[in-house]
Amino acid sequence: MKRLLSFIITVLVLTGVMAFTTPGLLDRVRLGLDLKGGFEILYHAEPMETGGTLTRASLQKTAESLEKRANALGTSEPEVTTEGTDRIRLKIAGVTDEAEVRKKMKEPAVLTFRSAAEGDATGVYSKIELVGSDFVENAAEVQRNNLNQPEISITVKDKKKFAEITERLLGKELAIYLDDQLLGNPPVVRAVLTDGKASISGNYTIDEARALADTINLGALPLKLTEKYSQSVGATLGKQSLDQTITAGLVGSLIILIFMMAMYRLPGVLASFALILHTWLLILVFVIADFTLTLPGIAAFILGIGMAVDANIITNERIREEMRSGKSILSSVKAGNKTSFRTVMDANVTTIIVAAVMFAFGTGAVKGFALILIVEIVLSIATNLYFAHWLLTVLVKAGTLKKPKQFGVKESDIRAL
Repeated sequence: MKRLLSFIITVLVLTGVMAFTTPGLLDRVRLGLDLKGGFEILYHAEPMETGGTLTRASLQKTAESLEKRANALGTSEPEVTTEGTDRIRLKIAGVTDEAEVRKKMKEPAVLTFRSAAEGDATGVYSKIELVGSDFVENAAEVQRNNLNQPEISITVKDKKKFAEITERLLGKELAIYLDDQLLGNPPVVRAVLTDGKASISGNYTIDEARALADTINLGALPLKLTEKYSQSVGATLGKQSLDQTITAGLVGSLIILIFMMAMYRLPGVLASFALILHTWLLILVFVIADFTLTLPGIAAFILGIGMAVDANIITNERIREEMRSGKSILSSVKAGNKTSFRTVMDANVTTIIVAAVMFAFGTGAVKGFALILIVEIVLSIATNLYFAHWLLTVLVKAGTLKKPKQFGVKESDIRAL
C-alpha cells in the first residue's frame, strides 16, 4: 500500500507541477534568429596595421564594441560572440535596415583622446588630440601609485607630439572616448610630459582601471572586420518555421505516445509519462541556463527524444522476452531492466563522446546542436532509465502489475521453464 501511495503522490505532484509551469516556461524560452527573424553576420578580424598582432583581449574588446554599436542602433538583444582566434559572430533580431547595420558594424573601434575646443559647452570635448594608433601596442597597464590606488600607465609613439599636447593642455581635461562614448571621468593633465610616458589616475576601481587599460590597448591595435558569412531571416519566415516545427513535433509525439501505450500497455503509459517529464525538464534547462533555441537545436531535441523512445522500447522488449521465457513478473522486470540498462548506457555514452567532439571542434550551430544533444542524453538517462525503471518496479512490487498481458505478452507465448 505504501509503494502504491508513493507512486500516486509522485505522479500527481509531477503532473501538477508540469501542467502549472509549462505555459510560463514556453514563453520564457529564447528563440534564435532562424525562429523569430533577424540578421546574422560572421566577421573575420585582423589588425589594421601591417605586422600587427591579434590578441584574445583585442578580439573580445572588439566584440564588446560591436555589441554597444548594435544597442545604439536600437536593436533588441544583440548577441555577439567570439569564435576561435579571429572570428566574431553577430546576431541581431528585428533588423529593418541591413545596409546600415553592415556599414556601422564594419567600422573599427575608434579610440580618441579629446580636449575641449573653443566654443564647446561644459562637458563637451570635440577636438581630437590623439587616436589609438598614436599609442604603443599593449603599452597600457595597471599599476598602483604611492597611495595604493590603481592608475594606468601609457606610452605614446611620438614624444614631441605628446609633449606639445600636455604643455598646451596643462591643468585641463583630456577626455577618453571609444567611438563616441566617453569613458569615465576625463583625466586632468598634471605636468608636461617629454618622455612619451604618462599615468592616468582618478577614482577608478581596480576592475575599472583594467577595463580602461584594455580599451586603450584595443585602440592602439584596432581591428579590421571582413564579412565572411551572413544570413537574413524575415520575422514571418521565422514564425512560420517555428509554427511548422511545433506542429510536427506535437503530431510526432502524439503518435509515439499512442504507439507506446498500445504496444506495451501500462508499462507504455509509464514510459510515455517519463518522456513527457523528460521534455519538460529540457525546457526548464533551456530557461534556467538561458539557452537559445534554434532549428539545429530543435533537431537535437527531436533526436534526443527518439533516443529516449528507443531506450524505453529496448527496456520493455527485454522485459517481455524474460516473461516469454517463463520467468515471474518481478524477475522479468529486474532482469529486463538490468540487461537493457547496459545496452542503452553504451549507446548513450558513445553518443555523448561524439557530441563532445562536435562541441569542442565545431562552431556556431554545430556547438549548439552538440550541447543540446548532450543535455538531452543526460536527462534521458535520469528520466527514461532510472525514473521509468523506478515507477515500473514500484507498481510490480505493489501488486498492481501481476499479469503478462498487462505488458502486452500473450499467455500462449510464454514457454515453461
